[in-house]
Amino acid sequence: MDEMNEVIAFLQELSEHNEKPWFEANKKRYLAAKACIDRLAVELAEAIRAFDDTIGPLTPNDCTWRIYRDTRFSSDKRPYKTQMGVFVARGGKKSGFNGYYFQVGAPDSGHMLAAGSYCCVPAVVKILREDILYGGGDFRKTLSAADPRMELDFSESLKRTPAGFPTEGPDAEFFKLKNFCLLWRPDDGFVTGKDLVKRLSAVFKTTKPFLDYTNRAIDYYREEARR
Repeated sequence: MDEMNEVIAFLQELSEHNEKPWFEANKKRYLAAKACIDRLAVELAEAIRAFDDTIGPLTPNDCTWRIYRDTRFSSDKRPYKTQMGVFVARGGKKSGFNGYYFQVGAPDSGHMLAAGSYCCVPAVVKILREDILYGGGDFRKTLSAADPRMELDFSESLKRTPAGFPTEGPDAEFFKLKNFCLLWRPDDGFVTGKDLVKRLSAVFKTTKPFLDYTNRAIDYYREEARR
């Protein structure tokens, strides 16, 4: 898809010239890239809604983020992100529910498909660990249903198993998770190929059991908090 090639080219050059004068001089290219991602957000949300009825009507603003970085509390003072992403979740990006994420980025950021969340509330993580412990292998079934390219991300796992959970067995490593997310980093060929939305939704459809499982814990946590 020619438009996506242009988005990648813009982000690549932005990563090499991450400064306000260059960005302002290339503002039209940014706006064209943003328009492409906004259209993708609408189309992808519609495609996902066809198999996940928890996804209601969403606008691009419900699914995308500003390209401007918040540098107030960061030692990295680069003003712009070098990736653009779409996050389709029940209630939108600020709802707190896990969802489906697609990112196109420069090499320093990379392309990404993900399902889940990197901002799990500790109480939700505890519920998920208990669900796995007493679920009789249900969690492993959700993983086996997913496209094999979508792998559970263990990068931020605890070094030790939390107290009260078994250190051995088929689910042992899951108890160390702090975030629950399936992840795949495709190459440029996948991102720029034909029928991108169709191919994205086909992959995401296989992750729905995983999202249903993790969002159930979020629903339970919120119900308990209201009592």
